[in-house]
Parts: sequence; C-alpha cells; structure tokens
Amino acid sequence: MELATRKVIDRSFTGLGVFSIVLVAASLVVLLAPIVVRGARAFVFRGTVEHRRLLIERFDRGDRAAAIEEVKQFAARRNSIYERVGAFERDELVPQSRWWSLSPEERARQENLQFYTADFKHCLRELLGPHREIKYQVRDLLEATRNDHPRKPTDELDVDPNKPAVPRDQYGATRWDRATVKLKHVLYREAWVPPATPSADGTPQMLEQTFIPRTTDFAGTPMVALLEELDRDTKEILQPRWTFYWGFLTDASIDSHIFGGIWAELLGTLYLTIGAILFAVPMGIISAIYLVEYAGEHWLVGVLRSCVSTLAGVPSIVFGLFGLAFFINAMHVSPHKSVLAGSLTLAILILPLVIRASEEAIRAVPKTYKEAALSVGAGKWRTIVTVILPAALPGILTGVVISMGRAAGETAPIIFTAAVSVGKPLQIWESFTEPTPALPWNVYNLCTEHEAVDEIRHVQYGMVLVLVLLVLLLNGTAIVMRARITRKLKG
Repeated sequence: MELATRKVIDRSFTGLGVFSIVLVAASLVVLLAPIVVRGARAFVFRGTVEHRRLLIERFDRGDRAAAIEEVKQFAARRNSIYERVGAFERDELVPQSRWWSLSPEERARQENLQFYTADFKHCLRELLGPHREIKYQVRDLLEATRNDHPRKPTDELDVDPNKPAVPRDQYGATRWDRATVKLKHVLYREAWVPPATPSADGTPQMLEQTFIPRTTDFAGTPMVALLEELDRDTKEILQPRWTFYWGFLTDASIDSHIFGGIWAELLGTLYLTIGAILFAVPMGIISAIYLVEYAGEHWLVGVLRSCVSTLAGVPSIVFGLFGLAFFINAMHVSPHKSVLAGSLTLAILILPLVIRASEEAIRAVPKTYKEAALSVGAGKWRTIVTVILPAALPGILTGVVISMGRAAGETAPIIFTAAVSVGKPLQIWESFTEPTPALPWNVYNLCTEHEAVDEIRHVQYGMVLVLVLLVLLLNGTAIVMRARITRKLKG
C-alpha cells in the first residue's frame, strides 16, 4: 500500500473517531440537559408563603416568628376573598326553595351561576387553600405536628372544623410556577367546543380545548371585581421568594409526593444497590477464579461459560419473576417483598457481568507474575490471593462499576421482590423483612399512575436527576479507587 493511501486511510479513521466522540457528546447533552434543567426545579424554585408554612408545620424548619406574621396577613386576605364569594352566593344565588317562582330563563341562568361558582371555588381552594380561622393556622405553626410531638389532649376540645383531612387540601399552591397554572384556572374556565371550521366531508371532528374568561360567566355581578383583583394581586398575596429546598433529598414524602422529598426512595435505592454488590461481587470473583485457575478446558466448563453468557442477555423481568418464585415463595427469605429479596434478585442479575469482567481481568495478568510466585515456593491459592487478584483488581473494579450502575437503575426485578409505591424510610435492620420505595420504580410510577401527574413534574425530573447523580457518584468512587490501586501496583 502506498504511503499516500495509508495517510488518507489514517486521516479518515481519525476523522471518523472524532465525529463519533462529538456525536456521543451531543447525544448526552440532548439527553441530560432537560433532566438537569427540569430536575433542578425540585431544588431551586420560588416558594410561596404556603411553602414556608408547610416547612414549619411538617418539618419544623424555618423562621417561625416571621412565618406567623406572613400567615396572619395571608390568611386575612384569603378569608376576605372567601367572604366576598359567600356574600355573592347569598345575594345573587336563589335557594332551591324559591325555584318554583322563577321563569325558565331565570332558572337556567341560576343553574349556570351555581355551576360557575362551584367550579370557581374549587379552583380558588387549589390556589389559596381552604378558608380557615387565623387562630387555628397560628396554632399549627406554634405546635409541631410531627409524630414525636403529639398535641395535648386539651386541644381536642378546640378542633378546627374547616381543616381538611388530606394534606393536599390543607395547603394552597406552594410553588409559584404551579400557582400561575392554578391562577389561570381561577381566571378562565376550561371548555371543549367544536372546531370553528367544519370538515369538508362532514365527518365528526375532535373537540378543541378553549379557555373562557370567568368575567364573561359572572358579567354584571360583584364577582367581576373580585376576578380583576385576583389577576392583579395574587403575587402580592402568595409572596413568592426564591428558595433552595435541600430537603428534597432528606425529607419524607407527604401525600404521595405532593409535598416533601424523596429520602425513602434514595435510601431504598442505596440499600438495594449496596446489597446486590455485597452478594454478587464475592460470588462473581470466586466463580471467575475457579473458571480460570481450576476448571481447565473440559467441555462442561465450556457449557458453563455459555450459560453465564446467556444469563447476561436474559430480560430483567425474568429475573424479577425468578426472584419472586425462588427467594420469596420457595426459600422464604422474607414473608413478602423486602430489600433482602430484591438485593438477592439484583445480585443474580449482575452476577454474569461480574464473572465475565473478573475472568477477563484475571486472564490479563501476565503469566510471569504467577511463575515468579510459584518459583519462590508460594502455593497456588496463596499466589492467587496475594499476586493475581491484586494485579487484576483494576479490571475487576471496572466490572463492578458497570454492574453497580445497572443494579441502581433496574426497575423490573424489584417490582416483584422489593419495591412499593409509597413507604417510609427503613432502618437498616428493617431491610431484611420490609419493602422499600426505590428511585427507578417510583419514577415510572409517578409518571404513569399518579393521579396528579402534572402537579409533580418537578418531583419526577428531580428523581431522575438524583438517580443519574447517584450512579455517577457510585461509579466515580469506584473509578477513584481503581486509579489509586493501579498507582500502588505500579509503585
């Protein structure tokens, strides 16, 4: 081959390599940029006065004295709005007992007004929260509502009759980005209407979404002035401020992630990943030592290696069903789903990766290392433990890194063996018998099955961001360990 032709080929391969690197980098940016930007909103956002009240009442965190003054002002303004709505209902809406005296046209108008008012009050409660007396809100701020600070028995005699039972109904919008969405629903009524232009052939068409101003619905009534005031003063009422919510990592979930953080999911993922590594790595390394140093070249060993390779390609859902049938139903490692059963299932899932990576790392150790150790009188097992394994450790850690990332991100195996949608953070001894929430499963669950999926987009992206960062952190730790071990081996 001529020199010019070789240069052209070399440059072509170099250019192809650079293009591949750039393409991979661009793909990562396109994939990770939305996750980073939207996931960051779980930590940094404009929190309203309701968010600050939530942090004090639920997590005992924040400036209590300042929050009391804020809540007093907010509650007074909110209650005055509800009182104006109540006055409108008393003055403008005709009670059912007088409907017999109304004309058909007036009766239809009253029906529409009642429907519009009920819908408006529902949207207003989602924005500002329920109508409650100020004294009860101040009491909630003064007294912790955590389980380790129960209220005194005398307080049961003074129960707030307007406090909803469900946490999501006790607070208004806690984030300004969601408050703007709820404000739109307060000011405009959602409706579905036929398209303005009918189809040429007369076939039925899909209805189109539209938003009708509520000032049109309440034209000629005092509600118009109230709507204009809400449009103008909502920001002043809710008082949004930039907030760094580090509690997203350390707080427990409240009301299925409507409020609170992801501590239970983060802790469960760590338990499952570390448990899988603790089970899989020793078995994988021992199996690799046997296959390389003791098994020889028998045909049964070839079959065994083929089985290991086949297991590496089995769909993860199969491992989940196997874990349910074997570890829970047959071996009874736990009475039901548990972190232990999930860790064992994930260990079986990543075991082929650990075996193959360890096997290749041991084979890559120069034979002169083994020959030198044997020549000075070391036994075979001592040679493996003191010479071969330390030299192969960087390669083994590479396999462990890959396996760790896969174990942390798997969803299908833990559905049947370990994961639940809602649960409390587990103590380490509870992991042997209790199930746990986990980031991979809860990301899927919140995106597909949650009833308020649009309300918690920041939680979904926040979970994905934390999962990516967790995998990078685990991998980074293993890479640093591998680099240090390699430097020590080189002397």
